[in-house]
Amino acid sequence: MAQLTRRSVNLLKPFSASVFATRHLTTSDTTPITVETSLPFTGHKIEPPSRSVETTPKELLSFFRDMALMRRMEIAADSLYKAKLIRGFCHLYDGQEAVSVGMEAAITKKDCIITAYRDHCIFLGQGQWVLRGHGIVGAQVPLGCGLAFAQKYSKDENVTFAMYGDGAANQGQLFEALNMSALWDLPAILVCENNHYGMGTAEWRAAKSPAYYKRGDYAPGLKVDGMDALAVKQACKFAKEHALKNGPIILEMDTYRYHGHSMSDPGSTYRTRDEISGIRQERDPIERIKKLILSHDLATEKELKDYEKEVRKEVDEAIAKAKECALPDSSELFTNVYKKGFGVEILQSLGSDQSEPSDTQINNRELVVQNALSERSTPIDLAGGGSLARHQHVLPTATHRQQSCHVNRHQCPNNSRH
Repeated sequence: MAQLTRRSVNLLKPFSASVFATRHLTTSDTTPITVETSLPFTGHKIEPPSRSVETTPKELLSFFRDMALMRRMEIAADSLYKAKLIRGFCHLYDGQEAVSVGMEAAITKKDCIITAYRDHCIFLGQGQWVLRGHGIVGAQVPLGCGLAFAQKYSKDENVTFAMYGDGAANQGQLFEALNMSALWDLPAILVCENNHYGMGTAEWRAAKSPAYYKRGDYAPGLKVDGMDALAVKQACKFAKEHALKNGPIILEMDTYRYHGHSMSDPGSTYRTRDEISGIRQERDPIERIKKLILSHDLATEKELKDYEKEVRKEVDEAIAKAKECALPDSSELFTNVYKKGFGVEILQSLGSDQSEPSDTQINNRELVVQNALSERSTPIDLAGGGSLARHQHVLPTATHRQQSCHVNRHQCPNNSRH
């Protein structure tokens, strides 16, 4: 467990009056607390950052809430998929939540994130500034480096986090993109979420050198405990400062997924149940934050349990809302795929007389559970930048299943904020 240095704690305002009845918790207390990361950072061609991370009661409580919400959402997605209310592909993120919340804590909404299909919690954490759901293994990395090129060209002092898994770490396009980024000193941060299994293949069977943070050769790298939200925060803050001054850097997040690769993978044929339970007991990211909160007397065990019940209720209400929504029109197949109006012509050529929905109609047909949960300060532009993955939910008919598959095989070119 991390070593702690508590400066002071001031419990003033309720975290959630409906949840914590026994005593008041605060989400506004910014009294500094210094925490030492669970493990030291390991650097490649760079001096690693300090293990001492400054946090606050407000941040620790927000970490707990966000990760509990992410965990519950992914468990709910598992159940909905098994009930055939979610169709197509579904890759769950439970176990890796610390990467999402730690990264968000270190950056701004103006920084870009691009990732692959294990993206639900990244989107829930960051909102519309995520270019999400890329289905070609590793292909999001060159796109991320292109975003970094645009950022440098615009001189806006922001960075791009291009995320990929250990299963994509051997892709040639990754090294080509890194080479160009290094030549041009682009503010690109390549983040390898190493959950140790590329689909069902262990990293040691697929990579001669599984030290992914060293794979940049000429580019510096940093190995990070990806199950420690505060370590991720420290590493991402460090990487952003480096990238803006010196160009690309690789972060290897040592993490773990509890589910299989996708819902078609039970996740127990290539690893033992003892291995999974051992990680849960020793390294679970939510339990780590929970211990910090309890150690600093920010909440009691019962209060945190009550809050988890409130999160469960919140997710259940979002699911109920999604189930009540009408099915998407056939014309929405082409939303964010073709220029507005072109989809109507294609539908007409296929014998359909349905017209293109209005912007208001599109905004009212948001079906994805995480959008119902994500109440961020920046509004989500569903008409222009919403994720196509929202069409996956509640599709009981064969026709709509085909439509869902068609839509989700396209990545929205406008799903960005630049």
